[in-house]
Amino acid sequence: MHRTARTASAAIALTMAAGITACGSSGGEGVAADKKQTLTVWAMGVEGEKLADVAKVYEEANPHITVKVTPIGWDVAHQKLVSAAAAGTLPDITQMGSSFMGEFVELGVLEPVDTKTFKKDDFFPAAWEQGVADGETYGVPWYVETRVLYYRTDLAKKAGITKAPTTWPELQQAASDFQDKAGTKWGISLQPAGLDAVHSWYPFLYSAGGSIVADGKAAMDSPETVRALNEYGTYFDKGLAKKSFQPGYEVLTDFNSGDVPMFYSGPWTMTGINNDYPDLKGKWAIAKVPADKTSSSMAGGSSLVISKDSEHKEAATEFLSYLTDTKGQEDWFKRSGDLPANTSAWDSGELANDANFKIFREQMETAQSWPVLSQWTEISSKADDAISQVTQGKASAEDAAKKAQSEIEGLVE
Repeated sequence: MHRTARTASAAIALTMAAGITACGSSGGEGVAADKKQTLTVWAMGVEGEKLADVAKVYEEANPHITVKVTPIGWDVAHQKLVSAAAAGTLPDITQMGSSFMGEFVELGVLEPVDTKTFKKDDFFPAAWEQGVADGETYGVPWYVETRVLYYRTDLAKKAGITKAPTTWPELQQAASDFQDKAGTKWGISLQPAGLDAVHSWYPFLYSAGGSIVADGKAAMDSPETVRALNEYGTYFDKGLAKKSFQPGYEVLTDFNSGDVPMFYSGPWTMTGINNDYPDLKGKWAIAKVPADKTSSSMAGGSSLVISKDSEHKEAATEFLSYLTDTKGQEDWFKRSGDLPANTSAWDSGELANDANFKIFREQMETAQSWPVLSQWTEISSKADDAISQVTQGKASAEDAAKKAQSEIEGLVE
């Protein structure tokens, strides 16, 4: 998942919202889709750079449409979106992750999705939920990601591990065997503290059936969530995972050296291993996250939204349909490597036949997304703090969860 930088607070955003109400307009009936017009699109990071090529192909087939794509760096994306929302100058279409979605829904600047055109059942459930707030859908899923277990197969052989761990007890036993029998420095890499440590914890949380917020209420002190926090902490108590945290840590260096034989990560890591560590070919594999009640990982990715003030909603809807139908999703995967959100794009070609992509598809089918809430960044930071308290031995899972529960209640209720 892309890390986000927030340079304007929610309070500032809400203040700006008053300005939006005053200066914004609905754009009337808007321009018909078959009329000559220009669509403006903001997309972030690498996606912003690659989408322009797709736009050229679309323009050739639709000569009355010009698609102007503006790449936006993730480090400045939030600030630019908030400023544009306040000024009433958002583009017709914007790429948006779930961590932004709640805030901009609250600001009232997004057009609800036409659910007759975009069908919920065409997409992974967690991908669709990333665009839903208060029962209304605002984002069309574009691409997805989830986390799976990466492990060294050559070191597993040395450790006497004959198959990938499938349960929590098997995962912890494997971590111990890697250390004791294969001589690895650590049994597994898990983020112990710092910003977004929660992402490393999600596979434990969701597999235990826990949540940070459920049905609009804080759920950090639920038995399932406490169980996940406690299990996570045992890896640090037993010396199976490194307690200290270095921002910017790249696990592949230690994976390559053999210091770290297991870690959780997303699909992009397969490319990283193949490109940067070719000597690891044939020495690693991936598996679904080991289960507690279930095997359930986190869902990330991005959706595409249409601005409420856009005067080109019809044409924007047609362009989004082009990007998110089966052919559009297959094409985007070939260009970017991003995993399709539309499940039909997985039914043929490399995505259907490659063993590793099959694992990612299975994991995505049970993956969960966090709630679309305007305060989510603040809420998840409280979970980060609880994780740090537990992994550093400063609080029990029960006490850390109780503290986070109180803090999160103040944000959601």
